[in-house]
Amino acid sequence: MNETRNYIEEDVGNIVALEHLNVRIPDQAKATLFYVVGMGLTRDPYLTVGVDNMWINLGEQQFHLPTGEPQVVPGHIGVVLPDLEPLEVRLKAISDRLKDTRFAWTPEKDYVAVTCPWGNRFHCYAPQARFGDMILGMPYVEFWVRPGSAAGIARFYEEVMGTPATLGDESGKEAARVATGSNQWLLFREVDKEIPAYDGHHIAVYVANFSGSYGFLKHRDLVTEHVRNHQFRFKDIVDPKTGQRLFELEHEVRSLRHPLYHRSLINREPSQTQRNYRRGRDALIPFGTQGQDRS
Repeated sequence: MNETRNYIEEDVGNIVALEHLNVRIPDQAKATLFYVVGMGLTRDPYLTVGVDNMWINLGEQQFHLPTGEPQVVPGHIGVVLPDLEPLEVRLKAISDRLKDTRFAWTPEKDYVAVTCPWGNRFHCYAPQARFGDMILGMPYVEFWVRPGSAAGIARFYEEVMGTPATLGDESGKEAARVATGSNQWLLFREVDKEIPAYDGHHIAVYVANFSGSYGFLKHRDLVTEHVRNHQFRFKDIVDPKTGQRLFELEHEVRSLRHPLYHRSLINREPSQTQRNYRRGRDALIPFGTQGQDRS
């Protein structure tokens, strides 16, 4: 029997990982209350430990939260957490202290919708097959884009960034889904609503073929920060067929020689407290079930 299947779903592409999402926030104390106490995530204990910025670990990904005018992603951020029931308990516990902000949360059919104090939206899921073996992490970020732009955005990522991109229906709208690792993706979903002006938030990705993407963007004068410390930046996503600018999103593009590639991140077990402390259960492993007796 001849095997005709092409196994295209096994292709990861040139972007091997989405590492962090960077949004400015105006209040580090409120950010601690939301991301650490409420969401149950972990502040990185080693880097950016001052009072003007914090890095928040979630599995193998991070949120970077420098102090400044708040930035809001037009769309939402997908988050996988080990258990949604304790999440709801934690969110309820911080509600009074964030009542004068945009903080909100609502249980939905298969996720908990959460809004941070400054308006960023999160869909929090329990681990499931579509996220592979991830039990804690950021599997995707969805961005709202103008009608008619998804196809050109897909071409950009396929031809310029060298990563698989597909077009499909998402909530009744055309969307480009871009692979950013084995169980991660970016989703660019067309919407009819007004999209706020770009405010400078950015993502960081690691790529295997660094020179190819850099060469295309440099030739077209699209690089905003040239190579230093094994990375460069750009923000305009263009249709490679027409040159039309379709969307703004700063990309911090890192090679696999970057010193932070595959850095091991510490994640705590948020259910561990002084009252119910269990020796040896301080850490949480962000993928699979190794060491995770959660009974």
